[in-house]
Amino acid sequence: MATITAEMKEFIENNLGWISTVSKDGQLDLGPKMSLFVLDDNHIAYHERTAGQAYENLKDGSPLVIAFANLAEKKGYRFRGTVTLHSDDAIYEEQVKVAEEKGTKKPAVIPVLEVTEIQNLASGPTAGKTITKD
Repeated sequence: MATITAEMKEFIENNLGWISTVSKDGQLDLGPKMSLFVLDDNHIAYHERTAGQAYENLKDGSPLVIAFANLAEKKGYRFRGTVTLHSDDAIYEEQVKVAEEKGTKKPAVIPVLEVTEIQNLASGPTAGKTITKD
């Protein structure tokens, strides 16, 4: 697993993230997820509330890519790895409590990305380059 640094965690906390999935017939799906959060040093998760196309794609085995960027700073990160859908375990139950505390809709599922690769999305010659990979 790739390690999410303290600097990356702060960046994730303070910037909007986007997820990307792909359908069985190759159609890309891209959208913002305001509920993205760092679960631990190696995992990023979010509350899947809409249970829409991205969720269907993940159920069908789509890879999950998560990216965060800040235009003013010209900085960002892309995270790749393997995804696990949590809907009936301790991770799910804990996040249902979080949703209740925040007054947000109960998630249908908690997708958790085990990060295996982190790429630099900063402007310049390192854009798209791998920072760390398993």
